[in-house]
Amino acid sequence: MAAPQDDSKLTGGALAQDLFEDMGRKVEGMNLNGGDDTDDTTMKTTDEIESMCMNCHDNGMTRLLLTKIPYFKEIVISSFTCDHCGFKNSEIQSAGRIQEKGSKYRFKVENNVDMQRRVVKGETCIFRVEDIDLEVPAGKGQFTTIEGIVTTVRDDLDQHQEARMEQMPEVAKQVGGVIDKLTKMIDGESFPFTVTADDPSGNSWIEPSPRDTTAKYKKDDYKRTAAQNAIMGIGDEVPEPSTQSQAPETEIRPEYQASGMVGSTPMPERQGNNVDDEDIVENEVYSFPAHCPGCTQPCDTHMKMVNIPYFKKVVLMSTSCDSCGYRSNEVKSGGEVPEKGQKITLKVKNSEDMSRDILKSEWAALEVPELEMHVQPGTMGGRFTTVEGLLTQIRRDLRAQVFDLSDGDSEKELQRAGDSMAPETKRTWDQFFESLTEAIEGKKEFTVIIDDPLASSYVQSFTAPEPDPQIETVEYERSEEENEELGLADIKTDGYEQDEKKDEIEGGVEEATVEEKAAEKESS
Repeated sequence: MAAPQDDSKLTGGALAQDLFEDMGRKVEGMNLNGGDDTDDTTMKTTDEIESMCMNCHDNGMTRLLLTKIPYFKEIVISSFTCDHCGFKNSEIQSAGRIQEKGSKYRFKVENNVDMQRRVVKGETCIFRVEDIDLEVPAGKGQFTTIEGIVTTVRDDLDQHQEARMEQMPEVAKQVGGVIDKLTKMIDGESFPFTVTADDPSGNSWIEPSPRDTTAKYKKDDYKRTAAQNAIMGIGDEVPEPSTQSQAPETEIRPEYQASGMVGSTPMPERQGNNVDDEDIVENEVYSFPAHCPGCTQPCDTHMKMVNIPYFKKVVLMSTSCDSCGYRSNEVKSGGEVPEKGQKITLKVKNSEDMSRDILKSEWAALEVPELEMHVQPGTMGGRFTTVEGLLTQIRRDLRAQVFDLSDGDSEKELQRAGDSMAPETKRTWDQFFESLTEAIEGKKEFTVIIDDPLASSYVQSFTAPEPDPQIETVEYERSEEENEELGLADIKTDGYEQDEKKDEIEGGVEEATVEEKAAEKESS
């Protein structure tokens, strides 16, 4: 008779068999990829929660799935179904935090392949079809394609069209025109057209492609306004108290001042505003109060004016927040706005050219044709560095964005980068980054083209003040669209005093007219 087996002394085959049996019990009942066990892909499990149906008020089932989108971030997909009344609903929510800046995507749809670009429309995102001035307001989150959004809008408008024809024929006629235009877009008869996605939370997205040019795909990051922060619940905007009735100031009782309680931790001291106290001079650091774009808490912004030889003065700005650790640095150009834009072309041939100082302003676009690389205006902000430093920063930021990494130069993170991508797409990105690395290491010649409509960018010349044979500078007239986008169309530097006086006179006449009409009404 064999002795009973001691579980604590399992060795060899017995231990392996026990481990495999335990793993089998854990995965028993799990369904991969809709029941297809032949596809060896990443396992995704859903959480099921019984919840009330808002249609029939009976109990239905909500399923939640946490998934990761390549080039983007994690999202939560929720789907609700009710077996009693058949009601269904699905939406998405961001699984991350609100980003430090808002984002706006602009995409030009040119063919049926572009219609299949994936889109994440967050709850605070405004989606627009610019060509027909159609706006989809903020609301339910969606994970779909451009064709899916356009089709959903078309179907929603068409759903109540018959009732509109009976009640409001004129409105129904206008809506019918919009429906026809949307149908032509879906059928591929109205290319090209432009769509935009504007989300102050920064959690919306339109899928990019390595081959997209600036004219086709553009992303702009912007600082949120106080009103946008208040809408998302992260701002500290408080309406000004009325002068008629004000609440008394609240005093904290001494017993609540103990360690670890209210008022025990003083706020970090902030530097005062020394910008307005004296004239700004070169190479002096100045500070002024600001609000952190990440957590909206008070912080300090430091600035320093530097004079670049054979160029002009620029302002270096740095912001750091003691509350959340946010840090940023940026370069602003000084002086007046030039009358013309400027395109600078630099031919990089050796390691010495990689060490040239380069200033890329916030509104400048950068292009390297040999690498098929396009950096859109506003993507990186202003940068004052070298050619090598600029390309290294682009590689780090692009890797982090494409592969969703915290550090685009971390070897450990790069080993697992792109696991959720399609093999063909990952191969394209790997080839691009390999070519970019060769350019940074000086193994190939390339050309850097900086297109700056404000003529505020600069490339160091080794032969200044004589012309550098490797640098070509061309001035050009800005288009009306560029002037409008830069806010130059609304700037008026001559004769504005007369306009102000005219507005004051007209305002006084309008007030007098209103008072006269009110007096006539009372007398009658």
